[in-house]
Amino acid sequence: MSPDTLRFGYGTNGLTDLRLTDALGLLADLGYDGVGLTLDHMHLDPLAPDLAVRTREVARRLDRHGLGVTIETGARYVLDPRRKHGPSLLDPDPAGRAARTRLLILAVQIAADLGAHAVHCFSGVTPEGTSDDVAWQRLTEALAPVLDAATAAGIPLAVEPEPGHLVATLADFHHLRHALGSPEVLGLTLDIGHCQCLEAEPPADCVRAAAPWLRHVQIEDMRRGVHEHLPFGDGEIDFPPVLEALAATGYQGLTVVELPRHSHAGPRLAEESLDFLRRACPGAGRAARGRAAEAALEGSTS
Repeated sequence: MSPDTLRFGYGTNGLTDLRLTDALGLLADLGYDGVGLTLDHMHLDPLAPDLAVRTREVARRLDRHGLGVTIETGARYVLDPRRKHGPSLLDPDPAGRAARTRLLILAVQIAADLGAHAVHCFSGVTPEGTSDDVAWQRLTEALAPVLDAATAAGIPLAVEPEPGHLVATLADFHHLRHALGSPEVLGLTLDIGHCQCLEAEPPADCVRAAAPWLRHVQIEDMRRGVHEHLPFGDGEIDFPPVLEALAATGYQGLTVVELPRHSHAGPRLAEESLDFLRRACPGAGRAARGRAAEAALEGSTS
């Protein structure tokens, strides 16, 4: 597969100052292929009334704009207005874990209604005083009903290794996969910046290693050892080898720009990010030169 077949999206968690209708229109106008839609109060609120009606309207707008979609579940305060990402799948309170499980099942239903290619989620941080064994048991038990729902809906569940979480690395993802019996519906969200931040291997090698389980990709710049999502060019990642490796896997989903702390400049960064990614695709320079040569030839014969 050539790099020009990669499908780029932008995360709505980086466009929180825009109405969802405006955000979708912006991304379509810029030339994005899709959107990473975070379920949250400012866009598609999963807990507000008339969810089915609002979801149908979003489906119509996605179709009108020709945008693909991944459902993301990393909203900071969607369940608890006082605890960031709380309660998690590792919460000490069984009721808290159940609330997160219900949200993920709802996310699967929304994904099915929107024709999304995956539902993203993460494990959460291990609570203080909780052993690793207990944390892994809680995680596998809390995810079991979500996997059942995802299997029934035919929607992959893509778990993201997140720095500081119980599932923080690719090795942790494989530990979870084996603990759950390697269900077919369970896949991986690979965040390219997280690879630079935490993994021992370079991001392009991480892409190749993750290829069989890759269901969703997030992308941004980052520095080694610092979990800070940065605009392209502000970090340390060499992107052409990453995009070439990603294209070589045959991955069919969206590669979504993830800049959740940059909504204040969302429209500008959405435009700059897509331009950067297109230029970083191996062969982009050759393609541009080819188009220029074709234009010059047409001009000389007209």
